[in-house]
Amino acid sequence: MELKDKVVVVTGALGSLGRAVSGAAAKAGATVYAVDVVDGQPEAGVEATPALDLSDAEATSKAFAAIAAKAGRIDALVNVAGGFAWETVEEGSIDTWDFLYKLNVRTAVNASKAALPHIPASGGRIVNISAAGSVKADMGLGAYAASKSGVSRLTEALAEEL
Repeated sequence: MELKDKVVVVTGALGSLGRAVSGAAAKAGATVYAVDVVDGQPEAGVEATPALDLSDAEATSKAFAAIAAKAGRIDALVNVAGGFAWETVEEGSIDTWDFLYKLNVRTAVNASKAALPHIPASGGRIVNISAAGSVKADMGLGAYAASKSGVSRLTEALAEEL
């Protein structure tokens, strides 16, 4: 996808990977909106949005509608938002599983659903960042791998639907 004059939304845009992605998109000529759970200064040439909890579907939908109203559309969404935790299944907590599902899968689902009405029928892109652990978990990565597998399966489902 040629990025010049495209509108790109990057979630998790204030983290290391999100900064790299949003900065590269801006350098390639895109208008980039940085979405993150905290307020902060994004990369040069990237527009900051108010802090947003992407696990809140209604708030996410409203925020993406505001971006689309300002920009006229959303050509691409890059779901970088997510997180990691290491613990074994035996000694770990089910709360970690819930936390990583919410952080990795729910945020990507909500952002994707919120972006879809604003992506032109003529084409757009949704890029979901997963991990190698989504296909092969290592020790201590059960909850993380399961959540990243969910992101991979979401991506496959969206590809089939769209």
